Amino acid sequence: MSAPLQPQQFADLSMPRRWLMGPGPSEVHPRVLRAMATPLVGHLDPDFLTLLSEIQMLLRGVMRTRNAFTLPISGTGSAGMEACLVNLIEPGDEILIGVAGVFGERMCEAARRAGGVVRRIDVPWGRVIEPDQVADELRRGAPKIVALVHAETSTGALQPLPEIGSLAREAGALFLVDAVTSLAGVDLRVDEWGIDAVYGGTQKCLSAPPGLSPVSLSPRACEALQRRKTPCPSWYLDFSLLGAYWGQERLYHHTAPITMLYALREALRLVAEEGLEARFERHRRHHRMLLQGLTRLGFDFVVEEAHRLPQLNAVRLPAGRDEATLRRRLLEDYGIEVGAGLGAFKGKVWRIGLMGESSTPNHVHALLGALSQLLD
Repeated sequence: MSAPLQPQQFADLSMPRRWLMGPGPSEVHPRVLRAMATPLVGHLDPDFLTLLSEIQMLLRGVMRTRNAFTLPISGTGSAGMEACLVNLIEPGDEILIGVAGVFGERMCEAARRAGGVVRRIDVPWGRVIEPDQVADELRRGAPKIVALVHAETSTGALQPLPEIGSLAREAGALFLVDAVTSLAGVDLRVDEWGIDAVYGGTQKCLSAPPGLSPVSLSPRACEALQRRKTPCPSWYLDFSLLGAYWGQERLYHHTAPITMLYALREALRLVAEEGLEARFERHRRHHRMLLQGLTRLGFDFVVEEAHRLPQLNAVRLPAGRDEATLRRRLLEDYGIEVGAGLGAFKGKVWRIGLMGESSTPNHVHALLGALSQLLD
């Protein structure tokens, strides 16, 4: 017999106040938190369906696209990745993937599980895939998809996209982009750069809670879906079913995460009010502040300046410092969270986020002040 519930054993929920300066989640504006307290309605309520249309319009503005198929997947950025791959890949389809960190590796694994034949372009962590490398691979064969990570969260490198988008289109391939860490933090031009499928995340530069993945498909990608010879292997992530709920038909598919969609709408409104160019400049400005301060303290940035993300900074610690000990002291003594290294960078770097609501002068000064005392 199971033990009876003892509610008196559990206190009211109370979480510590943190400075969220890791690779995600970022901090959330009070307006977003207030939006989440809005009373629930049904996911087929007429007022809620109007809200869905507003979210789609706002997302198109942030992604700089006119794509009709633009919607948030119910799931994190990894769900967006998997959704794009299982919908666009059929068994035996070839996909060319640039691998420059953990999230390129994840694309490869998800593509293989979807039945794709994976070809890789590998570069050292902290570097980017050059257009010439993609051109060389396209001359060796004709993949159905070319896939890249725009902002590699494990290294802090920003992948140039426009020329590669042109190369993919000339080769007749679809261009798939991971924009989880780039969306609303750096420039992303879905239509202008020839991106056919893109997915993001809500918990980074959009500064909403984790749990949704904005996705957009070009008309070319939608045509590829219609030409599938086999059904999408995932019922939950099937774009044809999701599109029917988010499109004109409003056909029931699953119970949408209503509160999360309230949050996303408010977060997108904040982005629109600030303006994309102003938002990008804010991220660059606070990155420069962080760069100057960390350099004075003996930190070294992993990525060369030309390809360095402003919102996700991968840094090596001063010689002789134990990264885990210093990171723990930051959290315990100052309430500041920074991220550890992943994969090949585990134990070697920190990943410091200045994303969305976490990109402020106060965040930079708090971190630099704490480090100055801990390193003294």
